[in-house]
Amino acid sequence: MTDRVDAAGGAATGVAPSAGFTPAYRNYALFILMVAYTANYVDRQILAILLEPIKQDLGLNDTQLGFLSGITFAIFYATLGVPIAMWADRTNRRNIVALALTIFSSMTVVCGFVTNFAQLALARIGVGIGEAGSSPPSHSMISDMFPPEKRASAMGIYSLGINIGILIGFLVGGWVSQWYGWRAAFFIVGAPGLLIALLVRFTLKEPERGHADGIASQASAAAPKVMEVWKLLWSQRSFRHISIGCALAAFGGYAGVTWIPAFLMRSFQMSPGEIGTWLALIIGFVGGAGTYLTSWLADRYGKGDVRWNMWVVAIVMLVCFPFAVGMYLSMDKYWALAFFLVPAFAGAAYIGPSLAMTQGLVTLRMRAVASAVLFLILNLIGMGLGPQAVGIVSDLYNPLYGAESLRYALLTVMVVWPWAAVHFVLAAKTLKEDLARAKAHSLR
Repeated sequence: MTDRVDAAGGAATGVAPSAGFTPAYRNYALFILMVAYTANYVDRQILAILLEPIKQDLGLNDTQLGFLSGITFAIFYATLGVPIAMWADRTNRRNIVALALTIFSSMTVVCGFVTNFAQLALARIGVGIGEAGSSPPSHSMISDMFPPEKRASAMGIYSLGINIGILIGFLVGGWVSQWYGWRAAFFIVGAPGLLIALLVRFTLKEPERGHADGIASQASAAAPKVMEVWKLLWSQRSFRHISIGCALAAFGGYAGVTWIPAFLMRSFQMSPGEIGTWLALIIGFVGGAGTYLTSWLADRYGKGDVRWNMWVVAIVMLVCFPFAVGMYLSMDKYWALAFFLVPAFAGAAYIGPSLAMTQGLVTLRMRAVASAVLFLILNLIGMGLGPQAVGIVSDLYNPLYGAESLRYALLTVMVVWPWAAVHFVLAAKTLKEDLARAKAHSLR
């Protein structure tokens, strides 16, 4: 059974590499999984650029829009991720990813046919159910293809799907909704996921568990129960702070990316197409650079001291906060967009290093569930409550600020980013000891 492969594809530990797992194939597999994650985020975030036209067409308020953007999706996405991840730790992960793509892409198309709030809520629940099966199995596959010293970068490349997905969603959603209506946008972005599902199913191979870690002895072992995974993770102080830091960072990030299009429409009277173009370029390219660069820096400096995986994220969170404040206080749209460059850079920067460390804090057969547990915490608090909190606060501020209530609601929730940075710093304190303990647990 394969343990690890060197850069030339040969055995680093004296045994033959897995069939087909050359460096070229490994990079191809990472690319396809990143494309699948891109489809995931296109379908997830397309609603953000469509909130204002949907509000006008269906007669909704901001609290309802926040419910559609957050809780409706997040509860099913986050909670179903755990049982699906348990399934992935026991069976073929590639097939689960392909099935997930098929479900959430189909349900995105269904969103274009709805005629009221309840129907749209049910369709978004369907999207959330499908997307629950995408990320944890992918994280586990990537961890079995890339060694620990390259894992944060690999997770960073995979996480570029967030930025590319938002780029496509905003650009396509903005212009298509302006030209053809918001329903057409759902149709156009949902269909490609069905083709990507075929690529995943018929061109990817299931990697051997432990392939990249030199710990293949557990590959045939029974997968632990979810409570065993939870007990191991939560017993480690570093994971507790990583999960809380990710949840707070996601709270601010999802709140922003969901409501910024509506903020720009209301405060600066920008058109959907104009907003879609600006946000696609900023989040897609600047945000993508931040997602990858943070992970690359974590890998580079983490070789000397693994705690840099968390320190890098904390620095990025702290730096972006004053620029977010500047954006929401700006009275000029170009200044607001200029300020947004830094928060966009930091928007998904925490994900790659956090995932890489979480994968290292558990045994081989726990990896998909470990990712699902992290995403459960991150998404229930971040995705579920972030957009919803902005919607509620905006409606509460409306009697005082009128059309500008959304501006001050967004400004209010941004205080979570420096709070998140504190938890990433605290996570670094015990990270070395916790990683060593998890490795010892794997060798039992």
